[in-house]
Amino acid sequence: MAEPLPFGQVLLARAHPPSTAEKHYEERVLKRPLHIRANSPTPSTRALRRQTLNARKEKAQKRSKQKPRPLSAAKKRSMGLLEMPKEQQKYTIYEGLHNLWCGYMRELLNVGASGTQAYVTAASSGLIVASADMHGAEVEVVRSRCVSRVGIKGIVVKDTKFTFEIITAGNKVKDVPKEHTMFRFEVPLVRREGEEERRPLVFEILGEMFQARGADRANKKFRMHYQPDV
Repeated sequence: MAEPLPFGQVLLARAHPPSTAEKHYEERVLKRPLHIRANSPTPSTRALRRQTLNARKEKAQKRSKQKPRPLSAAKKRSMGLLEMPKEQQKYTIYEGLHNLWCGYMRELLNVGASGTQAYVTAASSGLIVASADMHGAEVEVVRSRCVSRVGIKGIVVKDTKFTFEIITAGNKVKDVPKEHTMFRFEVPLVRREGEEERRPLVFEILGEMFQARGADRANKKFRMHYQPDV
């Protein structure tokens, strides 16, 4: 009994004459070259560590690309994120912030209702005031090389590196440069039971000593030196 033809040869016989089908089967099936890849050598331990490290770096790069990048200062200005909306330029909105700031300063200076400190000096409290956050302080310009700035009074709504952004009682926002400008602010004291009204603490600060962001002033070291504007 003759052996059955291979399935491939049967298909070729259906499409081509017997001689052509046999020729195609011999050249394209039986004698078809097989490209065999040589076996790779076993990688060393160093190569495996390098491969793992590269995979981690590639994964970290893909993850970092998916994270949104922080906006630059120029982008924030173009989008108007640093500007105060017109409907929020009202002095009454920030009076509550000022009251919170007064409590914050009394706690820093330890002059609250239960405070034991009775006398505040530049040596004992100067560094505390210089490193304090001024958002919410009601300041007044008492001295400046620019005469038109003298008398500006309001609540600080933005403490930048070089300016105080102040909202006045007339609901106007003014940017006052810190350079060559002297500011004055008061810290009201809490009256104890059976005590007459206590006078507030009055401070005068030189704006040049505050030419840093509030977060940077907290860790900044101040030294006594001559100031020509004082």
